[in-house]
Amino acid sequence: MQRIIHFSKYFKRTAIISSLIIVFGLAGYGYFALSGEGGFNLGIDFQAGLIQEIQFAPSSFSLTYDGAGNATLEMNRSQIEIIISGASVNELSYPFPFNSYPTIESITQAIESQIEGCSATVIGPADAPSYRIVESTQGSPQLNTTPFVFHYLPVDAAPIGIERVRESLSQLGTVSVQVLGEPADRRFMIRMGDSEVIGKGEEAQINIMNTLEQTFGDGEIAVTSARYVESRFSKELTNQAGILMALTLVIILIYASIRFKPQFAIGAVIAIIHDSLIVIAFIAWSRMEFNTTTIAAILTILGYSINDTIVIFDRIRETRRLYPEDPLSTVLDRSITETLGRTIITTVTTLLAVLSLFIFTTGSMKDFALALIIGMISGVYSTIFIASGFVFFWDARAQKHAKRKLPVEAVPVKA
Repeated sequence: MQRIIHFSKYFKRTAIISSLIIVFGLAGYGYFALSGEGGFNLGIDFQAGLIQEIQFAPSSFSLTYDGAGNATLEMNRSQIEIIISGASVNELSYPFPFNSYPTIESITQAIESQIEGCSATVIGPADAPSYRIVESTQGSPQLNTTPFVFHYLPVDAAPIGIERVRESLSQLGTVSVQVLGEPADRRFMIRMGDSEVIGKGEEAQINIMNTLEQTFGDGEIAVTSARYVESRFSKELTNQAGILMALTLVIILIYASIRFKPQFAIGAVIAIIHDSLIVIAFIAWSRMEFNTTTIAAILTILGYSINDTIVIFDRIRETRRLYPEDPLSTVLDRSITETLGRTIITTVTTLLAVLSLFIFTTGSMKDFALALIIGMISGVYSTIFIASGFVFFWDARAQKHAKRKLPVEAVPVKA
């Protein structure tokens, strides 16, 4: 016969311990907020600043135009199109499909021969495939006497390591780097905080390009887009993150209320709020960067915690049917004890994978793994002591209230 562990004896103590930890975390948030450092160490995702997308692609060819009217360049995955317009000329469109001009040499020769005043200079390999051309700016640029440079992605280009990019940009201050697409695309998103941006980002863009070219070589990088994010947008992102977490809690509350009794649903929600606050307390005191990856970690923890809680609540419901005469404390102790092995095995197995992420990765992924480790440990603890403890206290309060409502028996009075 399995020995039953009396978890219910520790419900009151663990509730006090959890309350102290949460208060300690809120105190940390307040301390750093009052000291001027900000309650959280906000990442660039939640700050105004510059967002720039780049691609490591060497220069291919350049175009200049000194003819009549204006020459506007448009490009997509299948072709380059040059549109000549203006008051003194009829609007003409010159498409150059990549399947008709398969190499850099053929497409530049076609542009020069068909458009008067347009000159092309091949910089890279002339036999490079035209479909690998990368446009170096966003929008529809105007061609003029200043060379407009196209880049291309070599077919056999080796991936660029993100750590090398981060190391190159570290001298610029608070800069975040993320990989876009597949590693073979060699595309990255660079975010620079508002405190590092001068003006509306023009000088910051130049600094980023100059710094990267010092490491990777001149003409090796194409800027595919650049935009300045104002503080209003970053505030909206913060609000959306809060709304997302609130909706998650509401959905869990509705689901648990349908599947179990209200006290179980409230206990489950209190447990996952507890886990969120524990992770937030850790983030506040450790000064871990708070960004969208951190939000993803918290949401992952909520899902993991509620899954464990639902398993134990299912067992509590079954045990109560099997032992209807037992007090709730015994039912809780028996149910938690019977599911303890499953909880430990599941948690340890998941932790092995998360520990691998923490040990073998860096940057935001390492922070993501660390937040998961803290949250998973808290999730096991809260499932056993917080969620089940709330159900226990609710039942004890209900029984106490019911006793007060019982009619008082009449006592005969002696004559």
